[in-house]
Amino acid sequence: MCSVEQKPVFRDLTGEDPDPEVTEIESLCINCHANGMTRLLLTRIPYYKNVVIMSFSCEECGYENNEIQPGGAFAELGVRWKLQVESQTDLNRQVVKSDYTSVKIPELDFEIPAQSQKGEVTTVEGIVSRAIAGLTQDQAQRRVEHPAAAEQIDAFVLRLQALRSPGAPWTLELEDISGNCFVENPCAPRRDPRCVRDEFTRTTDQNHALGIFTHDEVSDTPSVLTPAESLLSPADASACSYEQLAADEVMSFNTNCPDCNAPATTNMKVTNIPHFKEVVIMATMCEACGHRTNEVKSGGGIEEKGVRFEVKIRNKNDFSRDILKSETCSMELPELELEVGGRALGGRFTTAEGLLRATADQLRDSPGVGGDAPAISAGLKDFVARLERVLDGGEPVTVVLDDPAGNSYVQSLADDPTQPDDGLTITRYERTFEQNEELGLNDMNTDSYQQDT
Repeated sequence: MCSVEQKPVFRDLTGEDPDPEVTEIESLCINCHANGMTRLLLTRIPYYKNVVIMSFSCEECGYENNEIQPGGAFAELGVRWKLQVESQTDLNRQVVKSDYTSVKIPELDFEIPAQSQKGEVTTVEGIVSRAIAGLTQDQAQRRVEHPAAAEQIDAFVLRLQALRSPGAPWTLELEDISGNCFVENPCAPRRDPRCVRDEFTRTTDQNHALGIFTHDEVSDTPSVLTPAESLLSPADASACSYEQLAADEVMSFNTNCPDCNAPATTNMKVTNIPHFKEVVIMATMCEACGHRTNEVKSGGGIEEKGVRFEVKIRNKNDFSRDILKSETCSMELPELELEVGGRALGGRFTTAEGLLRATADQLRDSPGVGGDAPAISAGLKDFVARLERVLDGGEPVTVVLDDPAGNSYVQSLADDPTQPDDGLTITRYERTFEQNEELGLNDMNTDSYQQDT
């Protein structure tokens, strides 16, 4: 049998890959109705995800158009971005908009509804420029037929044009129910001082707008769960208990690589962590691109309280602590001014050294280290070098893990687990209403809801 070399479906654009596999399709030009050419390129955007870039050009009339579509599935949660624009650097930030992104500028009471524009890769200034181009498109005819309306539009366009020049701060708000929206952070990997990102759970109507329906909504036939789905959402707890599942062999099911979207296999096993709880360990390996993931999910539900760990890393013994970080747990290194969201590193069962090593590897392999922005590239390289010093034991650091779901765990190095550990501080706290909402605990009977109302 002959074997064909597998390549990632979505690849980085580099000089070592001169043939990025651009797909060309003959298409109808909407301007002159002649035949033009549409080119499709599957690639990856740094700090974002896989995308499909589409470009159309017509040789007959010279018409050109381009748009972008997400190359993977919709995100589990919607996303909101709020950017305070104060300088030219903010105007030059790259922005990825999908078809489902709505744009708001509160200071001007201006809004671009979702699905009114095609997805694109642009900048903050580009969003304003496109809005101006859209408003002035038919102004010549409008001045003749509706002079009063044209005058109002001219006045509003002047206000929009003022936003493109650094002056008074203004706010740009983006909301995307598909979760496929992105705003560049020029301070990466440090926290963005002028941009806030929040996630939210979609409503049923928003899921339907994306074409997402449950099996019961489209069929009267009861849904049949696969073994993997039964493990995560058992219909009969007595017939599918974790005690029985833990005794079974490793389960495997087909999936797609999260990096290049090629077919891959995920192995899953239930195991028990001493002094904590049972967890589900999932491992995926892609033969096409070599990508490996080790993900850990809690075997139980959300705890009553959130938990916050402060781990002091001072010597080699501290690096050996076992750490279970769930996907809802954020990480902070105060000495390095680093904040990492829960989904950035995902859920994993590792050590303190492994957690810091994974952070360094992710930053080192990111395209931004060798990207076109010298300031960002130099900053990332300096940060990775400092993180390497921490891993070599040359600089103490504090790892702060904050998990609102309470499904994270840090091993105590004390001889008696019931005794305090001077290098570990554990704090349990009541969740806020916003944290409950992010976790999907939006029951109106919860104590947090009653307190907030």
